[in-house]
Amino acid sequence: MVNHRGLHDHDFWSPPGGGIVFGQSAESNLVREFKEETGLDIRVERFQFACEFVHPPLHAIELFFLVGVVGGELELGRDPEMPEKEQIIKDVRFLSCNEIESMPESQRHGVFRLAKNREKILNLQGYLII
Repeated sequence: MVNHRGLHDHDFWSPPGGGIVFGQSAESNLVREFKEETGLDIRVERFQFACEFVHPPLHAIELFFLVGVVGGELELGRDPEMPEKEQIIKDVRFLSCNEIESMPESQRHGVFRLAKNREKILNLQGYLII
């Protein structure tokens, strides 16, 4: 999980991810984003579900994939589009479902309102609105 600063006036934890580079697949962008944000090398195993997030000023469609770690070391990453003094990645950690569930709802990605444990997350499918 990645803790972002600047999105809210408090911690906000979400799975790694980010924008699409024109002409690249969603899967290759996810591999790049994981490396940039967490230092981890991943393989994308399969598409799981999509979420539509509408919370002004943001309106996003998020694609969620099942991934596996194949290398690298978990480390605090950086957003290459942001200057060094304005980095938005505050922390990265492996968190258990219990740790995520114990966070205030406002501090965790909305997908965790839909599924509170690993099995339920793995069973999410389709197009969801959070």
